[in-house]
Amino acid sequence: MPVNGGIERTSTLIIGTGLSGLAVASELQRRGVSSIVVDGLDLLGAGNPANTSSLQRCDAADAATLRERNEILRHLRNYASSHKLDVRNNVRALQLDHLAAEGPSAGDPAFHRAGQPVQQWAVSTPNGVLYADHLVLTRCAHSQLRRMLAELGVAAGQNLMAAMHALGMYLVGVGELITPTPKEVLRQAKLVGQAISAKVHPDGMPSLLSGGLALPA
Repeated sequence: MPVNGGIERTSTLIIGTGLSGLAVASELQRRGVSSIVVDGLDLLGAGNPANTSSLQRCDAADAATLRERNEILRHLRNYASSHKLDVRNNVRALQLDHLAAEGPSAGDPAFHRAGQPVQQWAVSTPNGVLYADHLVLTRCAHSQLRRMLAELGVAAGQNLMAAMHALGMYLVGVGELITPTPKEVLRQAKLVGQAISAKVHPDGMPSLLSGGLALPA
C-alpha cells in the first residue's frame, strides 16, 4: 500500500476525533503520556469504513443528554486546542498492523520497558506510518473487532476486552447495541488513561496536570 511521508512514533494512537477520542487524549495528556488522534479508520477491503469523527447518539437520547454531550465536547475541544494536543482531523488510518518485538527492532530500548517487550502497532495513513505502543478505538462494531482479533490469532471465544488489552488495544465509547452515555464515555476514558499511564510509568505516575476535564471515577 503506497503511503507518503515518513515514520512517527507516539505512546498512544487514538482513532476517532469525537468525544471519546478527545476524552482519552485529554486524560493521557494530564498523565504525561503522548498521543496522536486521527479522524477515523478506513480498513482496506471494508465495504463500509468506520466513521469515528463523531460519537453516535444513544437510542432515544433526550434533549438534556444531547446538551450535556455537546457541552462536554466543547470543553474537550477547547482543552485540546489550549494544550496543543496532536489532533489530526483530516487524517484517517488505512491499515492496522500489530508488530511483535522479536525482530531486528527487539534490541531497541524504545521497544522495552521494565525489561518487558512493548506491544507495538503500525498504523498506515496517507501521510506515512505511525508507530504506537497502545491503540485506542472509539467506534467499531464488535463483530469487526472479533474479525480483527481473529486475524491476530486470538480465539473468538476468549474474553474480548482481556484479549484486546493483552495486545495493547483499548475501546472507549463502544457499546454492544447502543452508544454509551456521555458520563459512561468519560468513565471509560479515565480508566483507559489510567491503564495506559500505569504501563508507561511503571515506577509511579507523575502528578496530574491541572486544567483538564474532571472525569468521573
